[in-house]
Formats: sequence, structure tokens, C-alpha cells
Amino acid sequence: MRALTDYLGRRDWMADVRMKLLAGPILIIMILSMMILPLPPFALDMFFTFNIALAIMVLLVSMFTQKPLDFAAFPAILLFTTLLRLSLNVASTRVVLMEGHEGTDAAGKVIEAFGQFLIGGNFAVGLVVFLILVIINFMVITKGAGRIAEVGARFMLDAMPGKQMAIDADLNAGLIGEDDARQRRQEVSQEADFYGSMDGASKFVRGDAMAGMVIMVVNIIGGLMIGMLQHGMSFGSAAHTYVLLAIGDGLVAQIPALVISTAAGVTVSRVTTDQDVGQQMIGQLFVNPRVLILSACVMGLLGMVPGMPNFVFLLFTAVLGGLAWYLMRQKENQLAEKEINAEPPPTQEAPEASWDDVQLVDTLGLEVGHRLIPLVDQRQQGELLGRIKSVRKKFAQDVGFLPPVVHIRDNLELGPNTYVLTLKGVEIGRADAFPGKWLAIDPGQVSGSLDGVPTQDPAFGLPAVWIDTGQREHAQVYGYTVVDAGTVVATHLNHLLHRHAGEMLGRTEVQQLLDKLGEDHKSLVEDTVPKVVSLTVLQRILQNLLEEEVSIRDMRTILDTLAEHAGQQSDAGELTAVVRISLGRAITQQWFGAQQELHVIGLDANLEQVLMQAMNGGGALEPGLADTLMQQADAALQRQEASGEPSVLVVQHSLRALLSRFLRRRLRHMVVMSQAEIPDDRTLRITSLVGANQ
Repeated sequence: MRALTDYLGRRDWMADVRMKLLAGPILIIMILSMMILPLPPFALDMFFTFNIALAIMVLLVSMFTQKPLDFAAFPAILLFTTLLRLSLNVASTRVVLMEGHEGTDAAGKVIEAFGQFLIGGNFAVGLVVFLILVIINFMVITKGAGRIAEVGARFMLDAMPGKQMAIDADLNAGLIGEDDARQRRQEVSQEADFYGSMDGASKFVRGDAMAGMVIMVVNIIGGLMIGMLQHGMSFGSAAHTYVLLAIGDGLVAQIPALVISTAAGVTVSRVTTDQDVGQQMIGQLFVNPRVLILSACVMGLLGMVPGMPNFVFLLFTAVLGGLAWYLMRQKENQLAEKEINAEPPPTQEAPEASWDDVQLVDTLGLEVGHRLIPLVDQRQQGELLGRIKSVRKKFAQDVGFLPPVVHIRDNLELGPNTYVLTLKGVEIGRADAFPGKWLAIDPGQVSGSLDGVPTQDPAFGLPAVWIDTGQREHAQVYGYTVVDAGTVVATHLNHLLHRHAGEMLGRTEVQQLLDKLGEDHKSLVEDTVPKVVSLTVLQRILQNLLEEEVSIRDMRTILDTLAEHAGQQSDAGELTAVVRISLGRAITQQWFGAQQELHVIGLDANLEQVLMQAMNGGGALEPGLADTLMQQADAALQRQEASGEPSVLVVQHSLRALLSRFLRRRLRHMVVMSQAEIPDDRTLRITSLVGANQ
């Protein structure tokens, strides 16, 4: 019995899928059939009524959608409804011209009702009303909606590179995952396709309005000729019958067209928020009591002018004034309720000092000014809290250990928009952020300037501007990378975590790494720590790696290398160099990816010999040599970055540690690698040289 139920369920599902797949072709065939096959008056009534109902449904759907992509099928629906109206015009024209001599109900009750009831049977009034509707539809609504769709499509296409860069920036910062990034890219592409389709589909509506005028003229002229020449009707009788039928036919088609054009205008002119159009209008028009009071005063003054319709103006004055009074009372009640529900501050005697008053220094801290509190307040759904969690998770996945929890507190001594990042109680970063505004970062190839507060990106030092929300799309079109205040703080935190990773790695974190590795490689951990290398030396080695941005995720290789060499060497620096050679393939992959030919910075042979002699003499460089080396390294670094290559200096293994310590003081972006760390299957090519003029 259960198998039979499952089988019938699958059949119902397959039948439903087939019906959805065949709905479109069947609808097109029916529309085309109406142009060819004659329809009885009752069928015309049914189809005209369906056309009106469909137009109302489309308008309501467009009113209740919250963003354009919620009604992504609108361009196709616009095409189908236009074809349906034209097919009905062809079918009704055939009936009007063939059966119009029998009376005004020859083409159905719907056309007769629009010709008799809506315009009172006066074809002159009907002609004027029809022309007004066509002009409104053609010149105002359709033209405006088409222009908005055209500009929207152009801006969306121009803004696509900037939006893609913003998505990539969030992905690289760990704020979103691969699935979210893929979905956002798809939405950006679909939004551009939607506005482009709406730009083209609006041409169908304009063409439909022109076709309606032509069809009405053809119906009038053809009806007069057929009525007088074929059926022997007088001019007045033929004009009364066929003109009313033509006008009724035109009105019954143009009114749904006007409704659908209005729906198109609503869809393309709305601003994307989490509210539909009705909620936006009510929530923004009737929310400020001062606006309502001023409007009531103006209406009251007009109502007291002699000769004006005083009752109507004074009625609206009373309505607006009453609504303003209601809103003011509602706000007062809300404030009073908050004051009543607020708990009184406790009045307790100050307790004696205890060990609970001793506060240890937080490893990581974030202090914010009072205007940044909403970003980190969980009760106000502060978005920065979730982004900090994502940054810590991304850091743990990339670097190899879990950073400490970020302790957040407000600091009234800071500026209102200032935040400070601290490590072990010491400030490591400070910047300003402006909630509600956007930071437009200049990546180096922008095509225009923006009005705002000039500043620098706190993470990477790039020139940037704080802008209002209204300039966001313009900034993306100009090529700026636009991010909100929460993203600015999270990216700054992520940058500082990588820079100070070595200082955050304590004995507790090292022991947790060993415990994690011991779950799968227990014997390796027990044979290495502390038998071969102590926990303190291992911590120093890992800190050395982190200070040069080398990931410690591969703890198995690190311990294998130490187990092999720690017996012959106990110095942490020498052991770090050995571990780097074992991790050479991963280090090369980090800076060069899958490139087979590595474009690097090299040392001049003469300078290399001088440095070897200095190292053998104690490792100290003469001041003149040190300045020259720093200047030439800086020049080589700039040439390497200008050519788009990684800023990597490759030297002999014995010189790597010395040059890395020396250059890292001023050139944070300079990476120093040993020739022994380069895998054998990679080829070195020196593109910049340090010390060529030495």
C-alpha cells in the first residue's frame, strides 16, 4: 500500500512538472490562435475579463515585492500580456466588422459595457477619453518607466566591476563564504539582466499604445464603410454603432495596458529595501508630526480664502491635524512607558575591595566611541559582532591557531567615531568609522572624484573617502571599492591579527595545537615535545614563523623536522631556518601560487659578498652600507610592485635571517626567502636587482 502511495505521489509530481513546462507554449499557441480563429462574443467576454484580472494581479505583485528580482519574470509577462491584448484586438476587430450591424452587443457584453456605461454612449466623449488614456500611457508612464529602466541598466552594468570587487573583498576578509559570494555575484548579474530586459520590454508597451490608436481608426473607418456599403445603414446609424464598438474595444484594451504600464513603473522606480512600496509610502509620508501640522496649517489658510471650497479644505485640515495629534500622543506614550519600565539604579553601599576588582589585561581588545556602540551592541543587532567572529574563524583556518576572543568595551574618552584596537593592553591600531556612511577606497584606477570626508583605508593605507549612501552607486561606477563601517573595522582587525600573530601565540595556544595534533599523531607529539625540543623553544620557533607570515597549519611537518634536527641544534633561530626549508613548498605556494617561473628580486654578487663578510665579522652592517642597502631594496620593491609581481627577495640560505630582520623594520611588504626554500620544480627569474650599482 505504501509503495502504491509513493508511486502515485511521484506521478502527481511528474504531472505537475510537465504542466509547468507546457504552460508557456500552450499560452503562446492560444494567443496566436486568437489572431487566426474567429471567436464568439462570449469567448471575447471571457478573454477580456481575464486580461483585466491579469493586469490587476501584475500591479498588485509589483506593489508587494521588496526588490526587483522578486519579480524577475516581469519582462516576459509584459511581452505575453502585450501579445494577448493585440490578439484580442484582432479577434474583436473581426467580430466588430462582421457582426457590428446587429447592434452594440455584437462583440460581447464587455465591449458594450465599456462603450455604454463608462462613456455614457457618447462616442465623442469616448474618443477623447481613449486619446487621453493613450497619451498618459504612451507619453508619461511608459516613457518614464522605459527611461528609468534604461538608466538603471546602464548604471548596473557600469557598477558590476565595483560590486564584484566588493564581494571579493568580503570573501578575502572572511566576512562571507564561497556560497554567499557565489549567490551575490549571481544576484548582481541577474539585476543587470533584469533592467536590460525591462528596457527592451517597455518598447512593447509603447508599440501596443500606438497599435491601439491605429486599430481604433481602422475599426471606425472600416465599420462605416461596411455598415453603409454592405448593410445599407445610414451614416448616423453606422457611426453610432461602429464608433461606440471601436471605442469600447479600445478602452477595454487600453485600461489593462495602463495598469500594467503602471506596474512596470513601480517595479523599476522603487528603491530596494526590506519593505514593499506601500510600506515605504506610509512609513515615510505619514511618520513626522511636524510635516502633518504644517500641511494642516497651509490647507486651513487656503480653506479660509473667500471663493474656495471651504468645507473640503477645512475637512482635510481637521484630518491632518488629528493624525498629527495621534502620532505625537503615541510617541509620548512610548517614552512614558520606557521611563516607567526602566529599573531604578540600585542604591547600595560600596563594597570592600577584593581580588575580584583585579582585572587582567585582555589579549585582544576593541574600544569604541559612543557613536560606534550600535555596531557592537547585540541588542541593536550590531553587525560588527558577527563579522569579528567570521574574521577569527578565517584567521584560524589560514594561519593555523585560534586567536584570542576580542573583548569589546566603550570608551567615552575617545572621539565619538574613533575605535582603538589593543594587544595585551597596548594600542596597535586606531581609526575613525562613520555608521550609516560608506568608505570609498581608491584602488588606483578610479575615473572620477567624490564629495565626502577624505581619509585613508586603515588596513592598507590606500586613499579613501567617507561618502553618503546616495553616492554609493556613483562611487562603484567610478571604480571605487565601497564598504560599510562594520567592514572597515573588521578588515582592519583582520590585517592587524596577521601582523601580530606571533605576539598572540602563547604557551596555552601551543599546548592546544599539540593536543589537537595528538588526536591523530599521538606518538609524534610524545616523541618530540618535550623529549627533543622543549615547549618554550617550540613556541619561539612558531612565533618566528608567524612574524614572517608563514602559516603553522602543517604542524606535522614542523614536528617531523624538529624531531630530526633538534638533537644536533638547539638554537631557535637555526631550527626556524630548517623548518622553513621543510615548509618551502607551502611558502612558495603562498606567495607565487601555481606559477612555474618565479619572478623575484635578487642580490648583486658584489653586495652579496660584502654581506657575507659582514655576517662572518659579527653580523653588524656599517651605517653607510645599511642606508644604501635599504634605499636600493626600497627601489627594487617599488619596481617589483609596479610590474605586478610578488615582493619576494631570494638570497643565499645563510643570509636570509639577517636580511629578513634588517629589511622588516621599514619594508613590511618585503618578503625574504632562501634559495633552499624554493622547490626544485620551480624556475627562478630575477626581474629586479638590489645593489647593481654597489
